[in-house]
Amino acid sequence: QVQLVESGGGLVQAGGSLRLSCAASGTIFSINAIGWYRQAPGKQRELVADITSGSGTNYADSVKGRFTIFRDNAKNTVYLQMNSLKPEDTAVYYCNADSVRYWSGGYYRNEYNLWGQGTQVTVSS
Repeated sequence: QVQLVESGGGLVQAGGSLRLSCAASGTIFSINAIGWYRQAPGKQRELVADITSGSGTNYADSVKGRFTIFRDNAKNTVYLQMNSLKPEDTAVYYCNADSVRYWSGGYYRNEYNLWGQGTQVTVSS
């Protein structure tokens, strides 16, 4: 089995910083693109940033210049560095992998559209 586990959320004052981590557990062979999404109460889930297997990146306009997504393939982990946080960044943050190839039960297997459980980020004014 393979799972994505987010960590690093918490309560921070406006202007502060947090670093979120999304780690893939299991015997991972490769991970394709990974995205960070967020969902605030009463709102739809939205893409914050994503990164391809070749480390190409894409950001929502609302976070450009403040957030940075990067990955450590040796650790099967993707990070979201969030600086200059604003109260409107408050949300549950989720990571999503569009495909993960892993070893299990003597075979390579693929998991698609894999989500983590989410981590809460709260920014106080």
